[in-house]
Amino acid sequence: MAERRDDESRQEDLDWLYRDEESEAEKTRVEPPPAPRTTSRRPGTAGSRAYPPLRTHQSRPAGPGRGARPPAPPAPPGGGSRPHRPRRRPRIGRLIGRLLVLWLVWLLVVPVIAVVRSGTVEATPDGDRPDQQPGTATLLVGSDRRDDLTAEEQRKLGTGTAEGTRTDTMLILYTPPSGSSVLVSLPRDSYVPIPGHGRNKLNAAYSIGGAPLLMQTVEQVTGLRMDGYLEIGFGGFVDMVDAVGGVNVCLDKAMVDRDSHTDLEAGCQDLDGLEALGYVRMRKADAQGDLGRVKRQQEIIGKVAKKVLTPWTLINPVRYWKVNMAAAGAVRRGDNTSVFTMVKAGIGMVKVTGSDGIKMTVPVSDADAYTSAGSSVLWDTTRCKALFNALAEGDTSVAKQYAK
Repeated sequence: MAERRDDESRQEDLDWLYRDEESEAEKTRVEPPPAPRTTSRRPGTAGSRAYPPLRTHQSRPAGPGRGARPPAPPAPPGGGSRPHRPRRRPRIGRLIGRLLVLWLVWLLVVPVIAVVRSGTVEATPDGDRPDQQPGTATLLVGSDRRDDLTAEEQRKLGTGTAEGTRTDTMLILYTPPSGSSVLVSLPRDSYVPIPGHGRNKLNAAYSIGGAPLLMQTVEQVTGLRMDGYLEIGFGGFVDMVDAVGGVNVCLDKAMVDRDSHTDLEAGCQDLDGLEALGYVRMRKADAQGDLGRVKRQQEIIGKVAKKVLTPWTLINPVRYWKVNMAAAGAVRRGDNTSVFTMVKAGIGMVKVTGSDGIKMTVPVSDADAYTSAGSSVLWDTTRCKALFNALAEGDTSVAKQYAK
């Protein structure tokens, strides 16, 4: 009996000891414990509670930091696979990259649309042509074509209603393989030989035989082969100026001319498209006549080109679209003018408007000579030959000398 009481007393002590250990373990437990070990009951304790052996220093299980593998997270209720984590949003760098790609596509696609929309005109000259020179030469023509002007705009500009089409502006844009690009203005009243029609003013070639005869005349009188032909009418000029937000000019004195409907005050002022067209067409009130008009044409062309080529045009999609679509409606390219030639002409215009570009008028010996065609402009034969021979060899140094 004494032995039985000793066993019961020992069992109560064990109950008390393991109850405290279990209580302490419950306080520090962070993960569900592993499945309890199966132990045999102590002999002689039938019907009594079985306990694992007492933990000693050697039998203590490894805890965190002692090489034990962390327990697996509990399975989600109801079984099945673990829930997927939400996908992360694209990183800022990736988003910026995609926007840059879209922007580059926009810059490339819009000009293509403009080229497709632009009109064409027959401009391939007849007869023998000069040999191909290094670089690219493009004939730029401003015509008095009125089909893109409303009746109100024709009245305001004083364009008249004369039959046929004439040219107010003729320029050669030459881009060499390397070096400065050159923009050479050819006065419309230049007295030159026109193939099959004797000598006459240069703008008469367009009136007689259109773009092909004008191209042939320019090629024969300069010795340069024209790689391309680009023509802009009155309405196209107005649209281009308005597309870039107008141009700023500064006048030493007021400019008034009834024929071109020009009425501008002295000082600096912004001109819209219609005002800019009158500004470049006016010549009778200019003491320099046709040569003064040539200078104003180069001035406005340079200012429009600079505004077109500013970073703001490329950054602003609305303005970029307007400029390209205005150019598409304004410019007609020759049937012999490839898209590649147009691109090279654009590069040449960028160079001309820069600090290294050369803008000049063909060398003149007499700006008001009396001829069978009336008051005309005579070229300086010696200097013109030196200029165009140098350009035919890809040399622009002579042009730089004559432009001073």
